This record gives sequence, C-alpha cells and structure tokens, in this order.
Amino acid sequence: MTKPTKTQITHTAHTGVPTEQPTPNVASEAEPKPKSRTLREGTKQAKLIAMLRAPEGATIEEIMAATNWAAHTIRGAMARALKKKLGLDVTSEKVDGRGRCYKTPAT
Repeated sequence: MTKPTKTQITHTAHTGVPTEQPTPNVASEAEPKPKSRTLREGTKQAKLIAMLRAPEGATIEEIMAATNWAAHTIRGAMARALKKKLGLDVTSEKVDGRGRCYKTPAT
C-alpha cells in the first residue's frame, strides 16, 4: 500500500493560475549519512591526529612546529575536519607550565 502524497497549491508567475505540486516528503529529506572517511598516512592531518592521541596530548605551539601550520589553521582543522567530518572528540585542558593541551581518545 502506498502512502498518498500531499499537494501544495502554488500560483504560477506568468498566468496567476493556481497549480498543484507535490510537497516534498519530509521523511525522505533526512540528514544524509556522513561518508566514511579513511585516513591517509603521512599527511599533516594524520600527524595532527597522532599528536592528539598521545597520552599527554599536544599544544598549539607543538602542532605548529610539527606541521608548519598557523594557529588558526590548526584550530580550524580540529573544529571542522576532526570534530565535524571525522567525528572525533577533541578536548582541551589547561596544564601548568605547558599551556592549553588538546587531546582526543586513542582508538
């Protein structure tokens, strides 16, 4: 048994005559599933993830030295690539004598 589609009355710009158009099915327009991503070895992003997975984590300055990235690039990579795209949980904490350290759980 098929579900009846809803229709929506709209007016065409040229004639002003109402026309019926099917409304989009809300259930079928759900969020697309995130693509599974594979990590390439030897990239700066892989180096960043390895540094963050170390037990002591890494500071922005340490990551800058290892990748030659600017601080804003590192923060953007952690927010966009690691958190949003890869779904990694990046946490930060203030460590005495070292500054703010960023970590992600080891897998």
